[in-house]
Amino acid sequence: MSANLRSPLMGRVELYRQPSIDVRSDGAVRIVTLNEPDALNAFTEDLHEQFVDVWADVERDSECRAVVLTGAGRAFSAGGSYEDFEHRRVDLAARRYSLRLARRLVDEMIEVAVPVVAAVNGPAVGLGCTVVTLCDIVFIAETAFLSDTHVAVALVAGDGGAVTWPAHTSLLRAKQYLLTGDRLAATEAVDLGLANFVVPGDRLIEEATAYAHRLAALPPQAVQETKALLNQHLRANAVRALGLGLATEYQSHEQPEYREAGERLRTRDR
Repeated sequence: MSANLRSPLMGRVELYRQPSIDVRSDGAVRIVTLNEPDALNAFTEDLHEQFVDVWADVERDSECRAVVLTGAGRAFSAGGSYEDFEHRRVDLAARRYSLRLARRLVDEMIEVAVPVVAAVNGPAVGLGCTVVTLCDIVFIAETAFLSDTHVAVALVAGDGGAVTWPAHTSLLRAKQYLLTGDRLAATEAVDLGLANFVVPGDRLIEEATAYAHRLAALPPQAVQETKALLNQHLRANAVRALGLGLATEYQSHEQPEYREAGERLRTRDR
């Protein structure tokens, strides 16, 4: 085990590890940690690629029966990397590749056989929020929040939010929060159907992992095929909405408001 691992989940057996993702074994449960805490686990292109690839590792892991997904540090994920704003505006190949990754991310999380339990340790924003809504069970720390900020930074919420939110809550509520980017506090997320359990932050991993072990102890074929049946609703939503969503999000990068949003964010971070 490397001495410089940044994950808080020390003491468990390290398995396959990407540079920015830590995967550890706790019996039949795999604890997957987005491990770029200094960047608030924002999805750079590298992390995006690694995150898509890790689900293939999970699928090949014959001993895995459930996954806990969390973030290192004080955020679950800050969403897309602001450093990529200008790159995706001017580089069409980079933009196309990014949106292909976005489609693969949605597909991989819908299709992964074992249940995925989110342990939302801090803010889950933008793409980070979408990832939470692609999980099967969601534990959220009392101080954490969800926010899909795509529209607020001049992007269509096309890379997953329009697929998942209407499946979890009402269409009116989905419109309210996807159009504004307003934050959902932990208790509000539970009330709206975007999370299952609010827990104190210091018990988050413990309780999420215990729940994952409960799922892992159940008959695997029954668990996995029931999940697959339930995810037919997300698959149907993806067929209806994801292609159009990604196409219109592609166009967002060409709008003057997108360029202005990037400049505003860069100025804010100076």
